[in-house]
Amino acid sequence: MNIREDVSLKQYNTFGIAAKAKFFAEVSSLADAHEICSDKQFSKTDKLILGGGSNILFTKDFDGLVIKNNFKGIEVDGDNDEYVFVKAGAGENWHSFVLHCIEHNYAGVENLSLIPGNVGASPMQNIGAYGVEIKDVFHELEAFEIATSELVRFSSADCNFGYRESVFKNKYRNQFIITSVTFRLNKTPKFNISYGAIEHELQKMGVKELSIAAISKAVCNIRSSKLPDPKQIGNAGSFFKNPVVSYELHEKIKKEFPNVIAYPSGSEIKLAAGWLIEQCGWKGYRKNDFGVHINQALVLVNYGGASGDELYNLSQEVMDSVQKKFGVSLEREVNIV
Repeated sequence: MNIREDVSLKQYNTFGIAAKAKFFAEVSSLADAHEICSDKQFSKTDKLILGGGSNILFTKDFDGLVIKNNFKGIEVDGDNDEYVFVKAGAGENWHSFVLHCIEHNYAGVENLSLIPGNVGASPMQNIGAYGVEIKDVFHELEAFEIATSELVRFSSADCNFGYRESVFKNKYRNQFIITSVTFRLNKTPKFNISYGAIEHELQKMGVKELSIAAISKAVCNIRSSKLPDPKQIGNAGSFFKNPVVSYELHEKIKKEFPNVIAYPSGSEIKLAAGWLIEQCGWKGYRKNDFGVHINQALVLVNYGGASGDELYNLSQEVMDSVQKKFGVSLEREVNIV
């Protein structure tokens, strides 16, 4: 096991923040996980499990052990008349996994195309887009418990999925290394094109026969037109969650702002955080090397030399302004370290 010291994390986070890890190790097998977690040198050391680094903001150096998750592999783990169960290593790139499913005609994740990050982060965040969330296609996951060195299996109920939430972001934060995730995918596609601009984009593409490949391409086109490529401009995608408010608050906001973008969410209303932020004048804001993206107010960006603190402070200013103007509390979707 190669454990390195004072390692730059700049290449390991999509914001491109120049933080350092006191210790850094990569694990790609259960043997690696056993070795690093049984090393007495690190028994009392703070640990951070790092995947694709696409949903994290480093505001300081990490004075502990960063464990980079590199578990790989994709295989079919059973099927029945309706579903195929596809098991993927947590270190697999998410979009590559989606493309693999499309190539084999496994349906269900096509609406989640082009989301940055790795497979292991998908249940942690309960990632979602265009009317689909991971909980809709999740079957189970396996995770290595750091404290006991045991491999534990989690069902959907065990994960306690919420809106961009799971037990791995809260109760079990940095206590497990997710090794694999198994998805329950449809053998016969059930197309979901009602959300956002998918239907319009399909028409624009001239699609005559609907397919999961066409939906994936439409989603990629939409995302590419609105969201910056982290390889070109440092960012972590949507920085804030869409807030869920009461019908009463929604009606109050609607009276003053008739164009408010909102969607029913059970007994409450989900507001478009990007719209709220844009109304506060933040879209396209830039100061020095940090700012708010010109095409999508949900996205905070690092133009090259920004610090994590600068981006964090900007996020707080954005949240304060939305609270003051609308009486709505925004929450960060990105994990802060």
